[in-house]
Amino acid sequence: MIEAVAAVMLVSLIAYCVLAGADFGGGVWDLLATGPRAERQRRLADDAIAPVWEANHVWLILIVVLLFTGFPRAFAAASIGLHVPLTLMLLGIVLRGSAWAFRRYGGRARWGRIFAVASATTPIFLGSALGAITSGGLRAGPDGAPELGFFRPWLAPFPLAVGAFALALFAYLAAVYLAVEAADPELRDDFRARAIVSAVVVGACALAAGLLTPPGAGHFRETLLRSPWSWPLQLATGAAAVGALWALFTRRFRTARALAVVQVALIVGGWGAAQRPYLIAPDLTLQGAAAPEPTLRLLLLALAIGSVVLFPSLWWLFRVFKRA
Repeated sequence: MIEAVAAVMLVSLIAYCVLAGADFGGGVWDLLATGPRAERQRRLADDAIAPVWEANHVWLILIVVLLFTGFPRAFAAASIGLHVPLTLMLLGIVLRGSAWAFRRYGGRARWGRIFAVASATTPIFLGSALGAITSGGLRAGPDGAPELGFFRPWLAPFPLAVGAFALALFAYLAAVYLAVEAADPELRDDFRARAIVSAVVVGACALAAGLLTPPGAGHFRETLLRSPWSWPLQLATGAAAVGALWALFTRRFRTARALAVVQVALIVGGWGAAQRPYLIAPDLTLQGAAAPEPTLRLLLLALAIGSVVLFPSLWWLFRVFKRA
């Protein structure tokens, strides 16, 4: 049951990155819109986000609920040690959502800037928090507070590199998705070029994060590089990345979208697999942080019941608004 709850959390994180991550990426391209078609680029991103952005955050809510119910010790450690980046991340989510709604009814320039900046900074805080969880910087002292304080664990080079990696991934996804949704050939070419450039940036950020991996993340690095599943996973991830680039160069945009989703899912899934058995390295394992067995059993039952409502609702939402 412990492994099952952890697996659902990881799948939810993948879904959040693939879906809501592209919403954040749309804000990045809103911020970087240039040239004679800048306003049309912003309008395309707006129209693409509009039907689904609120629903996509259901996955973040699910992760939080599963963490504090299924792994309360890990929730306590993360909410104390990472309260600064997590609070900034939540503020970014609220600001971008509010600004996006307000600018559609007036004050487009002012609210548009807030939306774009919040969209570009929130993924950095998310990635930095995940990097701190991996790096071993959240080891708690006798009083329960992190030994390194409330800033050093997530402002270190490795967590910041992971934050930049998350931002690049989300921008990449958004560019690929928008290339599919653009009906105008000129707009499609704009986002095709952005997708190709951001794919290169994703690779550079991945290399930087790998080179900056600290000693505290030794288990993560060894597991990611030396496990029986690690090389097949990395080969599959590389093949998806190369295939997506090939599809972009040859203008097979739906193929590029499918391969980009696979690429991001494998990256996030590989991170979760390399974390195992830790939730927060090096102190809290899945077994050590788990709730009692009756709680886990009821939690899995609630998940099964909720999925009967959640999955058909999401399927219908995307069928209506995202048939492209």
